[in-house]
Amino acid sequence: MPSLTIHKDKAVHDPQELARRFEQLGYITDPALATSIYLAISLAKPLLLEGHAGLGKTEVAKTLAAMLDTRLIRLQCYEGLDVNSAVYEWNYQKQLLAIKIEERTSLSVEEKEKHIFSRDFLMERPLLQAIQEKEFSPVLLVDEVDRADEAFEAFLLELLSDYQISIPELGTVKAKHLPLVILTSNRSRELGDALKRRCLYHWIEYPTLEKEMKIVAARLPGIGAQFERQIVAFVQSVRRLTLAKAPGVAETLDWAQALASLGKNKVDRESVEDTLGCLSKSMEDSARIKAAGIEKMLTEVG
Repeated sequence: MPSLTIHKDKAVHDPQELARRFEQLGYITDPALATSIYLAISLAKPLLLEGHAGLGKTEVAKTLAAMLDTRLIRLQCYEGLDVNSAVYEWNYQKQLLAIKIEERTSLSVEEKEKHIFSRDFLMERPLLQAIQEKEFSPVLLVDEVDRADEAFEAFLLELLSDYQISIPELGTVKAKHLPLVILTSNRSRELGDALKRRCLYHWIEYPTLEKEMKIVAARLPGIGAQFERQIVAFVQSVRRLTLAKAPGVAETLDWAQALASLGKNKVDRESVEDTLGCLSKSMEDSARIKAAGIEKMLTEVG
């Protein structure tokens, strides 16, 4: 079984150190999340992150790769995702061209077949790339795994058990270095128990007011503490409404950046109405926010 291979000077020794290094890279964790990421590294186990959209699940993998100074390999899942898109496929056009060229040669049928099914014609997709990284363990991000179907989930489980892939024409490709695997899910469907058992698990909650303020400050330094508090307090007030999609941290950051770029230094009714599309992603949700009373909500959050 391959093992994790990490730059010696990039190794992390405890969850507190991991949290500090993540914060230096602009990602604010909490003790539970930092511990989960640390254990994923120290135990060399996949980490399944679940939570509502826009709460920074994908950013965990990006920040982890940056912290370890290693390659990030991302597989974006979607309905109908298959082996050809996730693992490998043959470059058929290049193979056909090679076949035409070889018609004029004296190569045997076996030699021609061996040539066109060599690595020169293999198109590597994210999962195959992840087990073939040559120097250090990469971070493999399997993003929104809940959007793929159960058949692909079963295939993924097999891959994560043995970290090898069988290619009929070439044989079995085994991992050189164990990848660090981060799976994310927005819970559009329930994942299978077998996959969950294979992973460490962490549910990412909406942040507290203080934590979200730290996130805004880390990503948008210089915005001003009072303005920052107004922005975050209003977003948290919006989340308490009954919406089809409550704004995540990503929407908070988008809104804060939009207000700053418009030269605003406080949150008022006009600025909320003008930039509501940063927080609300549907006509119905925008109507619910307006119906709740923007002036009233602003008064309540101070």
